[in-house]
Formats: sequence, C-alpha cells, structure tokens
Amino acid sequence: MTYRKKLIEVALPLKAINAAAAREKSIRHGHPSTLHLWWARRPLAAARAVLFAQLVDDPASRPDKFPAPQEQEAERKRLFDIIEELVKWENSANEEVLERARAAIRESCGEPPPVYDPFSGGCSIPLEAQRLGLPAYGSDLNPVAVMIGKAMIEIPPRFKGCAPAHPGGRERTHYRNAEGLAEDVKHYGQWMRERAFERIGHLYPQADLPAEHGGGKATVIAWIWARTVPSPDPAFAGAPVPLAAGFLLSAKSGREAWIEPLVDKQAKTIRYRIRKGGTRAEIAKAKKGTKAGRAVFRCLFSDAVISGDYVDQEAAKGNMSAVSMAIVAEGKHGRIYLSEDSSAQTASLKTASALLEDMDMSHLEVPCRGTFASNAQGRRYGFRIFKDYFTDRQLVVLKTFSDLVSEVRIEIERDARAAGFSDDPTPLCEGGMGVTAYAEAVSLYLVFITNQVANHCSTICGWNSTNQSMRSTFARQAIQMTWDFAEVNVFSKSSGSFHSLFMRMIEGFESLAIGRYDDQIVQADARSLRYSKENVISTDPPYYDNIVYADLSDFFFCWMKPLIRPVYPDLFGVLATPKTEELIASPYRHGGKEAAEDFFLKGMSQAVANMARQSSSAYPTTIYYAFKQSEVEREGVSSTGWATFLQAVLDAGYAVVGTWPIRTERPGRMISVGTNALANSVVLVCRKRETGAETIDRSEFVHALKRELPPALAELQKASIAPADMPQSAIGPGIAVFSRCKAVLGGDDSRMSVKTALQLINRELDEYLGGLQGEFDDETRLAVAWFAQNAMETGDYGDANSIATARGITVESVQQAGILDATAGRVRILRRDELPKNWDPAADRSLTAWECCQHLIRVLEDDGERAAAALLKRMGGEHGEAAKDLAYCLYDVCDKRRDAGEAAAYNGLIAAWPELTRLADEASAAPAEQQTALEL
Repeated sequence: MTYRKKLIEVALPLKAINAAAAREKSIRHGHPSTLHLWWARRPLAAARAVLFAQLVDDPASRPDKFPAPQEQEAERKRLFDIIEELVKWENSANEEVLERARAAIRESCGEPPPVYDPFSGGCSIPLEAQRLGLPAYGSDLNPVAVMIGKAMIEIPPRFKGCAPAHPGGRERTHYRNAEGLAEDVKHYGQWMRERAFERIGHLYPQADLPAEHGGGKATVIAWIWARTVPSPDPAFAGAPVPLAAGFLLSAKSGREAWIEPLVDKQAKTIRYRIRKGGTRAEIAKAKKGTKAGRAVFRCLFSDAVISGDYVDQEAAKGNMSAVSMAIVAEGKHGRIYLSEDSSAQTASLKTASALLEDMDMSHLEVPCRGTFASNAQGRRYGFRIFKDYFTDRQLVVLKTFSDLVSEVRIEIERDARAAGFSDDPTPLCEGGMGVTAYAEAVSLYLVFITNQVANHCSTICGWNSTNQSMRSTFARQAIQMTWDFAEVNVFSKSSGSFHSLFMRMIEGFESLAIGRYDDQIVQADARSLRYSKENVISTDPPYYDNIVYADLSDFFFCWMKPLIRPVYPDLFGVLATPKTEELIASPYRHGGKEAAEDFFLKGMSQAVANMARQSSSAYPTTIYYAFKQSEVEREGVSSTGWATFLQAVLDAGYAVVGTWPIRTERPGRMISVGTNALANSVVLVCRKRETGAETIDRSEFVHALKRELPPALAELQKASIAPADMPQSAIGPGIAVFSRCKAVLGGDDSRMSVKTALQLINRELDEYLGGLQGEFDDETRLAVAWFAQNAMETGDYGDANSIATARGITVESVQQAGILDATAGRVRILRRDELPKNWDPAADRSLTAWECCQHLIRVLEDDGERAAAALLKRMGGEHGEAAKDLAYCLYDVCDKRRDAGEAAAYNGLIAAWPELTRLADEASAAPAEQQTALEL
C-alpha cells in the first residue's frame, strides 16, 4: 500500500504540546469547556496539534519537493514552529497563526478532508477541527454529550455574525462569530436570575454580623452542614450525632477558623461555635472532625465507634439527617465565619419545603444506581433517586431556574421577531434559523447554566478550607460521599453561585461559531456509524473501566430532559441515558469483571473495525488512550486496561505505527511540567493493516524487535523524549512490528497476546538502556553499578573494589574523578550538593559522563536553563551526549527502585534538553563579546 507519511508518523514537538496541554488545565476563563461539564476532556491544544500533524505531510515523504535531508529537516522544523505557536492558549483565536496552519494543511491535502470523532464526548476534537478549517463531524451514544457537541460546534455557526435580539442590543454595526449569540445568552440569563431572586430570594436570608465584624447584615456565601445519624449508645436515646470528615473552615496560616462542637450530655444536644486560631493540636483535631476511618466515625456523646455498617443501616431506615453547623459570609476583607442563626435558617427551610410541595419533581425520581463509586460494597447512604442528592431549598431554586428557561424561550422569540429575525417557524432540530430556532438555541445555553448550578448546588458539594471556596459535585470524575457538605447561596457572587458560573460560561463563547453551517454532532453507536468517503478519524474513546459516563451524566440528564425534550424530542425522549450499550468495562452491568472485560473488548473491536473499514487510506487514524495511574504503577505499560484496548485496535485490522505520550494534567508547579509524572494519555497512530500480512513465530518477532527497536529508540532519544515517557513511546515502534503481522505464534502455535508483546517490548527497552552503559567511561560504569546497588547510601569498600577490579580501575581513581567518597573502609557516591560549585569541565583531567550529568542537573536546578546551557557548551558535544544517555540509564534504575525524587532529576534534565541545546547553540553563534553575557 503506497501513501505519503504524515508528520505524526515521524516526529512531534512533544515538549511544547505537553506544556501547553498541561497549562490549559488551569485555564477557565474563555475556555469552551465552561459551557458544560464533561469528564476526561482532551485538552484543546493536544487535539489541535494531533490533527494538524495527522494531516500535513512529513517532508521525507515528499522527495519531489524536499530532495535533500537538510531540506527535509528544515521543512520539519518549520512545521514544528507552526505547532509550537498553534498550541499556545493565547493563539487559540489568532487568525494569523491559524491561517498558517490551515495553509500547511491545504498544501498537503488540497481540499480539506472531513474529520470524524465517533466518541465525541466533550467535543474537543471536532471543535479543533473547526478551528483548523476542516469540516467537523462527531457522534456519541450519550444524549448529554451530543447536546454539548451541538452547542459547541453545530448551533453557533447557524447564527454566526448575527446581531443580538434583546431590546437595547445591536449597539454595534458588526458582530463576529458568536458575539451576538453570547450577548443574548448573557442578557436573558441575567433576566432569569433577576426573576428567580424576585420569587425565591427570601429563601437565602442575610446573616447578622456581630459587633466584632461591625454589625449590620452580610450576604451569606454558604451554609456548612454535617450529616447525622442517631447515637448508637442507648444512654443517649438516639440523639443525632454529626458525621463530619472535618471541622476546619479556613486552613490559611495565621487565619485558621474551625467549628467547635459543644456537647451537652445531660440535655443530649450539640451546639456549634466558631473558633479562630488555636493550638496545633486543636487545628489537627478540627481537621479530623469525627471521622475515625472510611465511613467510620466516633460518637461525640459517648466516644463509641460508629461503624460503617451502622451508618449504612441507619441511612437505609431513613434515619440519616443533617445539621447546619456554620455560616460563611462575605466580609470587607475576606470570608467571615459565623455560628448558625437557627431562627432565620429554620424559617427559610420551612418555606422551601412548603413551596416544594406544589412543584413537579417527577423528572428527578430516576434511580441513581451505579452513580456512587462505593456501590460495589452495596452502600447507598439513602440516595436512591436523583432527588435525594438535594436539600429542599436546592430543589426549589433549581426548579425555579428550570421553569424560567421555559418562560424565557417565549420572551426570546418575541424579541427576535421584533428585532427583524426571520419568521421561519422551522425548529432548531430540523435546521431552522428563524425566530423559533433562535429562541430554542439561546434557551439551550440557559439549560446549561441550570446544570452548572446543579453541579454546585447539591449535598455532595464540599467546602475547600485551603482556598475557602465551594467544591462542586463533580470535583472528581465520580460522585463520592460527602459527610459534611456546603450549601451555596446561588444569589451571592462567590464561587458556585449563578453569577460566578454564568459569567465564566459567557466567556466560553469566544471561540465558538468558527465552523461551517453543516458541521454536525449526532447520536449514534460507534459500532454501526456510517462515515463519508476520504475522511480523517481522530477519536477519544471511553477508557476501559475508568469513568462510568452514563451513570454520571444522568445527574444532568434529569434536569435537561423536561427542558430540551421539546427542542430535541428524539434525543431526550428516553427515560435515562443509555447504559447497557455504553462501551466501558463496568462489572455491575455485565455480571462481573470477566464478563465486563469481554463486553468491552468485543464492543471496542467492533467500533474500531467499523472505523478501519471506512477510514481513508490517505491518512492515519489517531486514537487517544488514557492511562489509569494506579493501574500503570501496579502493572506497568502492559497493564490490563491498556493491553485490552490495544488488542481491540489490532483485532479491528489496524496496524499501530506510532505512540505519542501526551500530558493532560497540570502538576502543582510549573517547574514540574514534563519532568516527573507519567503521561496521562497516549495517542496511537494507526494505519490499515496490509492484506498480505504474514504470520511469524515468537523468535522471529523477538529478532525483528532487536533489529528495529534500537534505532527507533535512538531517534526518540535524539528527540529528547523524557525517560518517564520512554516506555510509552517505545510501544509505537515495538507494537508496529507486532501489528504489521497477521499473527505472532508461540511455541504451542497459540497466538501471542498483546500483553505478552508489550512485556517483550519493555524487556528490549531495558536491554537497550542497559546496553548504553557499555559506551560510558569505566569510572561512570562503576558509579552506575554502585548506584543501582546502594543508591546514595554508604556501602562496604570491598564491594566497591570488586566492581572496580572487574573494570580494570581502582576505587581511588573513581574518588579522584570526583564521584565517590571512600573513607574508613566505607564508600558512597557524592550527593549533587557536595559537588564543587566552580567545576569547569575544560580543566578536569579525568572528565567522566557521571560528573557531566550530575553537574548539569545541579546547575539546572540551582541556576536555571541558561546557566546549564552554558555548562553544556563548555563540555562539548560528545560529553554532553554521554551525559544525556546516562540520564536515561539512571532514570531507569530509579524507576525500578521506585525512587521518584531522584528519578525526577534525570527526567527533568532530558525534558529540558531541547532548550539547553538551543541556548548552547545560540551562545556558540553569538559574537565573542556576547558569549560571556549569554553564559552569565
């Protein structure tokens, strides 16, 4: 099969992509994801870079245009430069940068091909296809995901450039992209909030400030609650006791605030007061609350243990309740924590309960089976239907917003007609663009804000004492039990409020309406989806058993269904989101782990086979896979989930021609980006397997690995792939050997599994890294052997001498080289902080790779990249490359020993290597008088 290789099949500027993808996780304002929550979205930067590299030709595949290797390298660098600019968040809407990328795509493809994502989920890939000027299509089985996709790429282009409809709008003569649509969403959203406050604002009373805070009234931000069960001690006659995972309200040093429970054993009551400051022991006790273990607490009356079984039993009987412990209010200089004002609170809650009696909540009476991560243990905590997730007050406010969405739809249609929109009555679901469709479109985004409020307005929400703000229901990609919870005041302006969430959502419109009118997201099963010809497939499918999307999305579906069913009746005409067809390995759905894995493998094989049959042979297919960190730590890159997924891809008829590790989570510090954490995702680059593929045996496979893997690994090293990413990157060239064959047979003629192939690939990687040691000087080889055996600890001189003698050197010569300390019959490797700060490689008469590597790390960590680059320049190319090879070897040693701290140092050096070499080259090219300044 002849085809032109694409850039992604040869090389990627991984460091720039990973840095941008990790950084993007901290960006909320202006990000399209603020429209609606979806789980495990791929960063837009990564999706954009992958699509671009999937479409543009690698220069080596165009000898007609780039005949010489140096010309190919120059063109590859130009494409890298485009990607490095393209992935920056600041360039997301930069037309000059985007047009350079689009021009490169047109140059390779001619007419831009359509991009399909059959598992579109949060719609990152179709959105980025739009941004690159490509026809964008996506599908998902889940109606919530489909609705998110339609709101991001399908609906905005229909009203691209439209002026707003609301009275007082049209202040400008020109509206770009979705600006007019965003302005209307903002206007009618504010209208909703004002009407809601008029109707139910009294349910959120202000707090009375004590004299120490100046008296008067203050807006409440949140009420802090704890769930309760009756005391298990008969002496206290079932008095309610709090199940609080913590009493800490503010963890800020010097401004700690916490709740102190005051127990009256005679009256069998507990009051709660606010304490500030306190001893270290008091703060530590407040952090623990009444929790004594997982779902195990202690009774504040008797100090008796409240077991998990007891909690479960009381919750099942309906005896789990809640008590309000504190109020968080807005102060002039920060949060104010107050004791609960029971009279005002009681009155507002009674009013809410009375209002609720007249409200139809049937849409929330859907069983929430499978939503809790702890369901495998049978724990329900009283949550049987989705209505149980909310207090009465929360239900009233959310139902009020929902009702207002229906009312505002009528307002929008009337205003749009008055503003001159077409009277065309065709609905949105049929492609309408008149007043009816526009009113439906604007109201859909208002449904989204109602969902966002629900995410921050349930009894699963918590209070974050570190930054003193609300935690949402989906602070994690699951619904986990919250023992003490925070109830937000939706009419405040703090985190979790309508105002805060809404204003952030409006900014997400900035990058919408960039596509074409006929871009489309539909509901479909990936196993039977029909694709158009000459398409490009890039997709981010479900990951084995990581996230139970359908169960989680029911939380939103319940609120969406009555509001969106009139607009998209086919999409929301079902009771709940599809479960049994969802392609994840969920044991509770399929009667056990084995059956769930079998379902996933068969279903994913069918879906990927459907892709393989219909994908264009002109382009590779890209498939994202997310590693489950705990699974990889336990099983390595041959983990069950990964092997199962990869097996499905190969069974479908694809050959894997590359794997690229993509970092999708932001570490705590910028310095650690790309240095010490395993990549969260791997992008598989796939081509259709050739029809004449042969069957080989195990020995032929191993021989092919030994022949083909080392040069491929050398290329990865040359590209400065971080050591932490090397096992995942090595899968690409390794599994390419495996997957191009029809089958690999073992000694008993059985087919070799992917899991076994991955283990053999990993073994060859170990041998390759171990083989690098033979290229080092003798002193470095001794240091590596000693380090592998003793790390930085002291060992016996005799052992060191045996290693030295085998290499024809002495311990003393290694000591003189500045590597070891040998004193009184004991030997240890010098720590980096013990190395001389004024070390000069040019003056070192016994220069070793060990010294070069350790000094580079020391200078990089202490003085930064520019100083390390200056040192690298003074070492010279040969010694620098030896230091780089050694960092790979030492990372491998540390990784096997699970020494994460030391491993990070070597990983960090490789991650910084491209920048170090760039700066060193820059210094070499500078005039002599500038070089000293550059080195300084």
